[in-house]
Amino acid sequence: MLVSAKEMLEKARDGKYAVGQFNINNLEWTKSILLTAEELKSPVILGVSEGAGKYMTGFKTVSAMVKAMIEELGITVPVALHLDHGTYEGCYKCIEAGFSSIMFDGSHYPIEENVAKTKELIKICEEKGMSLEAEVGSIGGEEDGVVGLGECADPAECKQVADLGVTMLAAGIGNIHGQYPENWPGLRFDVLEAIKKEVGDMPLVLHGGTGIPEDMIKKAISLGVAKINVNTECQLSFAAATRKYIEAGKDLQGKGFDPRKLLAPGAEAIKETVKEKMELFGSVGKA
Repeated sequence: MLVSAKEMLEKARDGKYAVGQFNINNLEWTKSILLTAEELKSPVILGVSEGAGKYMTGFKTVSAMVKAMIEELGITVPVALHLDHGTYEGCYKCIEAGFSSIMFDGSHYPIEENVAKTKELIKICEEKGMSLEAEVGSIGGEEDGVVGLGECADPAECKQVADLGVTMLAAGIGNIHGQYPENWPGLRFDVLEAIKKEVGDMPLVLHGGTGIPEDMIKKAISLGVAKINVNTECQLSFAAATRKYIEAGKDLQGKGFDPRKLLAPGAEAIKETVKEKMELFGSVGKA
């Protein structure tokens, strides 16, 4: 059964740990993440970008797959199915498809328009028992064609959006999507502290969780981050394991070309990555 992310994030905020959002791209990814969450008794958020949703033929397909998989695998931990960096139109599609949580990324709009659209979506989410994530200050890097320069959020604008009643807030603090460059200066904890001062108990979200040093992750959690997004690291581990399998010629041995065998090493690699992150975030045993 899918749940809103509200309760799991409030528990994480109070318990000084973070819930991981791991993006899904197909059946194998979803299965690996769900099984790992169940094994570690950790709450989990399955993130779906609009590009991934389109790749999997649509949000209704994704929702049906996840719900059926939770039932068939006997998953007992809290699972939220969450739209990642959703457009205004995409949010409505996911509401209709049966997602339990959405993110409206209005960070590229003027703050007044971001507030107006977020306010409208909050009303619908409250009626349907869904959680809503908003964003202020774009996250650096590129995701599904959306490019952010990584500018830091204005704490006053964060308060403006948080006061609307959103479940969680993603605020740019120097974090980026994808792999971090060698000259990356690190997270702006001064900005995070200023935002925290303005928004109070609002659970904060850290996008671009791949490649951020462990000490920075832990400090961010101590300053109110209750949700951390991971996507690139799973992609990298999946690709490396698959490459190793093929370069070893295992796809040419027996029936090694069978997609169930070909994709198995990558699926196992995702499990290991998710396990490492859940242990780092402190969500193990918190279901």
